[in-house]
Parts: sequence; C-alpha cells; structure tokens
Amino acid sequence: MRKISATALPLILLACSADNATGQNAPAADKPFRTSIIADFDSPWAMTFMPDGRMLVTEKAGEMLLFDPRNGTKIPVSGIPKVDSAGQGALMDVVLSPQFDNNHMVYFSFSEAGEGGKGVALATGRFDQASDGTTKLDGVKVIFRGDPKVDGNGHYSGRIAFSPDGRYLFFTNGDRQKFDPAQDPKSTLGKVLRLNPDGTAARGNPLSSKGFNPAIWSYGHRNLLGIAFDSDGRLWEQEMGPQGGDEINLIKPGLNYGWPKASNGTHYDGRDIPDHKAGDGFEAPKVWWNPAISPGGLIYYSGAMFPQWKGSLFLGGLSSQALIRVKIDGENASKADQWDMGARIREVEQGPDGALWLLEDGGKGSQGRLLKLTPVG
Repeated sequence: MRKISATALPLILLACSADNATGQNAPAADKPFRTSIIADFDSPWAMTFMPDGRMLVTEKAGEMLLFDPRNGTKIPVSGIPKVDSAGQGALMDVVLSPQFDNNHMVYFSFSEAGEGGKGVALATGRFDQASDGTTKLDGVKVIFRGDPKVDGNGHYSGRIAFSPDGRYLFFTNGDRQKFDPAQDPKSTLGKVLRLNPDGTAARGNPLSSKGFNPAIWSYGHRNLLGIAFDSDGRLWEQEMGPQGGDEINLIKPGLNYGWPKASNGTHYDGRDIPDHKAGDGFEAPKVWWNPAISPGGLIYYSGAMFPQWKGSLFLGGLSSQALIRVKIDGENASKADQWDMGARIREVEQGPDGALWLLEDGGKGSQGRLLKLTPVG
C-alpha cells in the first residue's frame, strides 16, 4: 500500500441504566453521550477502521468508499463485483484481514444473482491507493458462496468475524426467507460457518462427521445480522426473529438454535411458532425481544472512552430506531440500555479511541448519516 499525503487526494467534500429482565424492552430516558454528525452516505450498510484512522464504508447499491473522518474526504474504491441490491440485497460487511499491515487484504460480502437464483458471497481484494489518490481492490475474487442459490431478495445476512487468533473466519448465511434450509444439513443457509481465511471449510468443524456441509459451525438460524467475539473468545450473534423474537445468541459449535421449529416470535400471518423451552433439543437465546427491535450490527465494546460499558455488547435497532446495550457476564446476557436515536441504526462500530460510531441505514426516513458518540461532559 503506497502512502500519500492528504493534499494529493481527490476531495469530495462533506455536506454538512438498570438491567432489565430478558424479553422486555428497556428504553432509557437520557443519553449519556454526545452525538456528532460526521457524514452522510447513500444507504450505508457497514464500516471498518483502517490502521491510519480512515474508514471503509459500504453502501447498499454496491459502492465502497474510503472515508477520512478528519477532513471529510470520500474516495470511491473500484474493483467491487456487480451487486444485486434488490430488496434486502446489498454490498454488505467489510472487514480487514488480521494481517492487513502485511497483506493489505480486505474481506467483504455482497448479494449476487447467478444460476439458480440469488445468494450471499464472500470475497477478498488487496487494498491499493495510487499516488493520485485513486483507490481500488486488486485481484478481487469470490472465495465462498452460500449454497444453494434461491429466488427472493431477503435474509442474506453476510456478517464476517475473524477468530481472536486470526486463524478462522466466521461467516453468517441467512435462511433467505425459505425457513426449512436452516435445518438442512447440506445447505449453508441459516447457518454460522467456520472457514479458513481462503474461504475453504475449516478442518474439525463439529458436524462434518455427521454428514453436514463441512463449513457449518452452528445451525437453525434465521437472519444473522451481527457477530462478534468477546475478550474471552466467546462468539456472540444477533438475528432478526419473525414477528417478535429477535435474539442474542451465544454461539457454540454444533448446536441447533431452533429456527424455524422454535422461536419466541410468531409468523407474520399470525401462525404460532413453539417458544424455546427446556428439553426441546434447541439452544435458546440468551436475550430476546418482543415486540421486535430489528437488530442491525453487533460489537463487543473493549474501549476506554466509556469505561462503565466495557465488556458490553452494542447493537443497532432498525424498526426500533435505537442503540441498544446488552450486559454480558460470562455465558449469560441481560438487557441494559436502549436509547432512542430517531433513525434506523444499521451498524455499530468501536473507533480506535473508544468512541462509538453508528450508521443510519438510509431507509424509511433515515438519512444514512455517520454518527460519532462521545461522553457527555
């Protein structure tokens, strides 16, 4: 990666808590943070920080941007494959390789059309910026595709997280609104997958000896829109339930999380779904919401700027237009705070200094703004 001065860049200027019982919403009246509007994007989906403090931001229609929050510079990143952005389709998650300083590799997910229908794809490319400021991903290749492709435009999921040791890549595949594939051992739909960094199935995955697709780590999921490791290496995941029943799950290898056979929500047409209950053979969520919050994004907070929240999970709320904090204690979790943000929150990220950064999703009245949260006072 060639380093250049900011003056060489083509500028595109900016326009300028008590814990609560599981299953209950917990709005908070006051915000213990200051909200700064940093930028506005076109239906953004995800973001990640670069080592130099700049960010990569993805937009629904298929644009990736290199953004500098210090001066407002936005530079398009070329090399992105064609994205099918109909419905819930998008250029979705973006994550740097754990060895980015050495290999400059960027991992990203997107929805694509192909033979048999549509599906989620995972791709890599090498970040490169020329002396004139133009930026691209070199050698882009798709390293994994959800299987099978199906019709429809929903529940792609596509979240990416590397294991703390950097050896494995965890990737979420939604059920594509098809229900039954979440329980199908041959399909990757409705699953958390454990892959090698090159996209191949990791050796030793827990269900491969039972005839499952060798990439599967856990199954029985619906629409998995957030995944994050805590400081002890536990893997947490959030997913949208049907009508109600949004979940926070502690992901363990080989377990069945129940969808569509068990859920604390109901079908949109009013048909009942059996609730999670002891002895049903399914792993129950650690936290659930009814009515729905429509979760988007997930981080484990480890920063120093908000020391009172260190060790918490943060997630956005789409229909709930909220920022939500979940307290975790070992393998247990409970609701803590829910702040009304007045817009649909698609993504949450922790900045290098410990600030909280949010992306509005740009839909249903939200502007698509990038927000920075810092302590009051």
